[in-house]
Amino acid sequence: LDREDVARPALEGKNIIICLPTGSGKTRVAVYITKQHLDSRRAEGRSGKVVVLVNKVPLVEQHYSAEFLPYLKQNYKVERVSGDSQLKISFTEIVKKNDVVICTAQILENYLERDNKGEDEGVKLSDLTLIVIDECHHTQKGGVYNHIMMRYLKQKHSNIRLKKQQKEPVPLPQILGLTASPGVGGATKMEKAEEHILRICANLDASKIMTRSLGEYKKEPMKTTMLVEDRKEDPFGDVIKKIMNAIHDHAQLTPTCDLGSQNYEQWVVQLEAKEEDQNVRVCTAHLRQYNEGLNLSNTIRMCDAFSFLNQYYEEEMKKKTLPDQEHTIQITDTERFLFSLFKENKRELQKLAENPEYENDSLSKLRTKILQEFSSRKEARGIIFTKTRRSAIALSQWIQENPKFADIGVKASYVIGGGDQSVVKPMTSAEQRDVLNKFRTGKVNLLIATTVAEEGLDIAACNFVIRYGLVTNEIAMIQAKGRGRAEDSSYTLVEVKNTGVAEKESVNEYRQKMMDKAIDKIRAMNQVNYDKRITDFQIQAIMEEKVRMTKKRQKDVKTVNPADVKFSCRSCSTHVCTGEDVEIIENMHRVNVTSQFGYELQF
Repeated sequence: LDREDVARPALEGKNIIICLPTGSGKTRVAVYITKQHLDSRRAEGRSGKVVVLVNKVPLVEQHYSAEFLPYLKQNYKVERVSGDSQLKISFTEIVKKNDVVICTAQILENYLERDNKGEDEGVKLSDLTLIVIDECHHTQKGGVYNHIMMRYLKQKHSNIRLKKQQKEPVPLPQILGLTASPGVGGATKMEKAEEHILRICANLDASKIMTRSLGEYKKEPMKTTMLVEDRKEDPFGDVIKKIMNAIHDHAQLTPTCDLGSQNYEQWVVQLEAKEEDQNVRVCTAHLRQYNEGLNLSNTIRMCDAFSFLNQYYEEEMKKKTLPDQEHTIQITDTERFLFSLFKENKRELQKLAENPEYENDSLSKLRTKILQEFSSRKEARGIIFTKTRRSAIALSQWIQENPKFADIGVKASYVIGGGDQSVVKPMTSAEQRDVLNKFRTGKVNLLIATTVAEEGLDIAACNFVIRYGLVTNEIAMIQAKGRGRAEDSSYTLVEVKNTGVAEKESVNEYRQKMMDKAIDKIRAMNQVNYDKRITDFQIQAIMEEKVRMTKKRQKDVKTVNPADVKFSCRSCSTHVCTGEDVEIIENMHRVNVTSQFGYELQF
């Protein structure tokens, strides 16, 4: 059995990484290993304790109900916990009472830290016998997976010392990492790619990386790239740029990159974060919205860009004019300038947005591609990946408002992330599940998704994937391609102005080939050399962690007098309180506890 070949070292109790493409049943292999692990321990009269770690809340429910529970419930107790769960009993009790617990990584990290600090209700690594780490390529500096594994590595190396002193070592769980692609960490040279993958192996204490070559069991989807032409004329975009330049002049700003590009957005965000002058800060906030509007106009329709900007200004005006006139909020000269600037140009923008003559070429290419896929296949089922939540929603509206799509049987819906962003309401896990179920049953046959769908979310086999103006890395590319699991599936890239997508995709392909070669080289390494490099990287990581902790402690010692720290309102610069009024709750939340604070605020 193929599954047994990949799983064999894990069945022998070794730590491994299983690297198999999206859609090839990695999780099923993990379930198989989990069952064998629990069975063999039970046969020896010892109990097993398995924790399955995921990095996204929706994956908890998915792994629980679709994978682990159905295969293990006959013989073992399986439970799931996520930040969304309302716990009736503590996580520690859940771990004690169950054989398999599926949870988000941060929950385990919090309880390991509790135990580390000697608090009640903690969890020790030695309480567990197997940890399964899903999407394990995230086990890198700064990530929560790495915090957990750093505890493991420290204990492993301290066990070596204990053995030398003929003392009893602390038992550690077996580790099983799962990924579709470890990536190359931005490497351009082979040895750097190898080093990146070896570091991930070291972080996961993996004795081997197990894989099969893609071609062995799955056809690569047919790939095409659709290049687009610039609009002959873009009067709508020209008006937005004119407004943005007027704001630049007003705030004395000189941008160094193209308006509407991702680089411009980064420039504005950094400026807003650093800027002390409140007037300039307000300008940068408005420039961000215009940049998003320009981006929407380049990606979707001008009317989507207009309604987005119009809604933003309506909401901003509402904030400034409260219904009870006692509380009139002072509008600064800069704000007055920004509001009137939009008002002066509003009618012209609206008129231009209604003119179909200026539609962007990306959208017409996308229309052609969707119509082609649906008319040439008996049962088309596809995913369009797009960059932002707003563009996913706007694309979905565009498809629903266009009768041509309905005529050939397109039933579209969108799925976006669950993290909170003030501008676009996030999707709850239940809403995501509902859309994905409809896609599975065929009630929806075209899914428009942000990258939330690229990693791990179980999406029924589809026969075409379109990346619409989306620049990401080689990991995401491999995962998106893996979504086209059906026979004769296609993978299309539609370029969008200012994204450099086509060029980025060829870099990704180069990196993918380099990654495959690097994995092959690592797999061919002599085990002694491999183990030596892994140990070196682990010792280096432990030293770096020590240095980081020392710096952190020194930083914590350098305390500032709280009375010297003054807080002002971000919008109007009014003094609000000092550091003496702020208390730290549960070691993380900073709360102003004074009674008058609430009275001074107007929402």
